[in-house]
Amino acid sequence: MKLRTALGSALAALALVLPLAGPAQAAQGDFHYTYVDGFGQERLVDLHDPVSGKCINLHGVGDDEVPPGYAPHNETDTAATVYVGANCTGPEWRLREHGRPTRDALELRSVRFDAPGLR
Repeated sequence: MKLRTALGSALAALALVLPLAGPAQAAQGDFHYTYVDGFGQERLVDLHDPVSGKCINLHGVGDDEVPPGYAPHNETDTAATVYVGANCTGPEWRLREHGRPTRDALELRSVRFDAPGLR
């Protein structure tokens, strides 16, 4: 009888823990953008399988004190919104999943990929 009680308690505890465990949700694929570094060199950055549902300040351009990045290309399976300001602020532009490359004139400092429930 004690074995059944212990087994039941263990299964109940496992059922509570399982929904909390698991990897963070990520967009599958690559997101690219270009920026000019402090030495005047053009750099292409690739985010592979970026996290979904969170604002990402982009490397090299995620601060309002440096020139913004440009020419984003969303090759992930999730729509993304790019922002001209850091911390997902300012004017925004929506990029479809598996979209075509944008023009160099489209500037960005941060991006947010749709949360899994919005796919």
